[in-house]
Amino acid sequence: MKPLKKIFSTIKRSRFSVLYATLGLYVALSSLTRMILLIWSVKDVDFNLLHITKAFLLGFVFDLTTGLSFLLLYAIYLLLFPKRWIGSLADKVFTYFYLSIVFFLIYFGLIAEFPFWDEFGVRFNFIAIDYLIYTYEVVSNINQSYPIPLIILLLVVLVALTFLLLYKVGAFKNAFSQKSSIYKRIAYGFPLLLSCWGLLVIMKNEQAEFSNNLVINELGKNGVFSLFAAFRSNELDYATFYPKIDKKEAYNVLKKTLLQQNQSYVSSKWDNIGRLTKGNKEQYPNIVLVAIESFSGDFLKAFGNAGNLTPKYDSLINHSVFFSNLYATGTRTVRGMEALTLGVPPTPGNSIVRRPDNDHIFSIATILKQKNYHPFFIYGGDGYFDNMNDFFGGQGFDIIDRNRGNPLSDRITVKRYNIPDSEVSFENAWGVCDEDLYKQAIKYADRNHAENSPFFQFIMTTSNHKPYTFPNGKIDLPQGNREAAVKYTDYALGRFIDIAKTKPWFKNTVFLIVADHCASSAGKWEIDIAKHHIPAIIYNLSDEAKVINRLTSQIDLLPTLFGYLNWSYNTDLYGLDINQMPNGEGRAFIGNYRTLGMLKGGLFTQLDDRGRVKQFSVSKKGRALNDVKDQNNQMVLETISNYQTASERYKNGKMKVN
Repeated sequence: MKPLKKIFSTIKRSRFSVLYATLGLYVALSSLTRMILLIWSVKDVDFNLLHITKAFLLGFVFDLTTGLSFLLLYAIYLLLFPKRWIGSLADKVFTYFYLSIVFFLIYFGLIAEFPFWDEFGVRFNFIAIDYLIYTYEVVSNINQSYPIPLIILLLVVLVALTFLLLYKVGAFKNAFSQKSSIYKRIAYGFPLLLSCWGLLVIMKNEQAEFSNNLVINELGKNGVFSLFAAFRSNELDYATFYPKIDKKEAYNVLKKTLLQQNQSYVSSKWDNIGRLTKGNKEQYPNIVLVAIESFSGDFLKAFGNAGNLTPKYDSLINHSVFFSNLYATGTRTVRGMEALTLGVPPTPGNSIVRRPDNDHIFSIATILKQKNYHPFFIYGGDGYFDNMNDFFGGQGFDIIDRNRGNPLSDRITVKRYNIPDSEVSFENAWGVCDEDLYKQAIKYADRNHAENSPFFQFIMTTSNHKPYTFPNGKIDLPQGNREAAVKYTDYALGRFIDIAKTKPWFKNTVFLIVADHCASSAGKWEIDIAKHHIPAIIYNLSDEAKVINRLTSQIDLLPTLFGYLNWSYNTDLYGLDINQMPNGEGRAFIGNYRTLGMLKGGLFTQLDDRGRVKQFSVSKKGRALNDVKDQNNQMVLETISNYQTASERYKNGKMKVN
């Protein structure tokens, strides 16, 4: 202990005293944050003492790496700043200025981790990177959701108190009075620089992912380190990182799973998945697809909710085809859009909605155009966000949005209509309220009906999103929380249906109403299947209600609707008509940007970006996962073939319409 005590005493009296004190403070606060997050998520933690200990030890190393990175420039400054100027005005100005920025960023990062963890159940990841890109929506959302002036004041106070603490312990006095020689400064500074470089080379975010428990893995990370790791790996190439089989074998397995009873392949080429679907007595109603923001199955009375949050949706179930065993492919709106329009499994990295060169892909719009439908994408915010306008425009949808001056890409030739101020009664960071959005849908449906043109509308709602604000006087719950937003969302949907019923086009219009994803994906496992359970109904198809209890993927909804309409059409979609599938063959694709999986027959087969395959048995109640030692090889082949071919087809342009 004496040698260690002597080392600390020497550091305290050195030119590097402030740097080491700051590093120690950051590591201590990061460890405290880790402990708070552990307590916060205690219900989802596997209490394996060895795993928890390992997470905290790894976390300490990640914190040390991040802290050294924050202070790297200051360490170089202390090392190189001339001895004769130590303690000068210039020295003090730079030190206070640099450390003010560092402390502000440290405290901001630590505070920001808590709302991010609350919403997503993880450290900063690619979602945080995306949010940095779309500053208008995100900054407005933060401003409307949190008391920003109070938070900034708190940050300033914390920075001031930190300076006061360092002053009280004499750190600044020593930093400005110790005119150490270059050799002494090298003795203090070089180990810091070497340690920082070595840790940045050695430490990888994936090292924290050693268990099957999501919370334990995320506890072992550092938020800032994870943010930059996500920035480096925002695009993931399947062929480089994921399990693979021979390409021809992958297509062979895939084509066996895709072909349905009423289909035949249009080509014998091994990598051509085009099929001809045969129907009879085709129907051509108008189709309105409503994608409801963050509409978890848990909100519905049909799934046990006793809060009466969704009375309108619950009543519509009694007159609809209701999908009770449906799972979203991802945890973000762009994943839901991808699943519903492209009918593909969630390939790793960014959603195809956000990727470059994503125009003229085979999609539901391709099929709709075969039937002479006019497709619209209707969104209450600026569809520039998450590249939505370019994606939908690239598939041939006309755009109706809250245009803030962001133009469509030069390659997009569709029409774009602005939602005028005069038709907006309420608006927040994400766009107009759901009632105003539905009024736009009604307006353009009226126009198409007057032109005798069958229409397809993809309506993307936003009211069920933080800051959870909406027009006053609509429901009996106060604004500002998720439950109230859900109830308002349901209220607005009910108003939309009631108004639609008064229109001459209503009798010949089918409504597909589905969630884009769940309200929260945080849970015990890296992919928590229960947190992907969403509702969907097909309303006004017929007077007869029907419940489909078979396992269904979000990518299957439109092919199933086309089946109800008895359409004959060519398709390249991975989505299937659930009514044409043999019993027990239903499957759901679920992913979270890095980890991919397929649920089928009580088994969940999981692929990750380290080339690993895991398989879990899935309980019927709660969808709990349990490791399977003897893997089902056929399920592994099916899972790999779907994801491998989907990734290969997008990468090599095979999804494009010829």
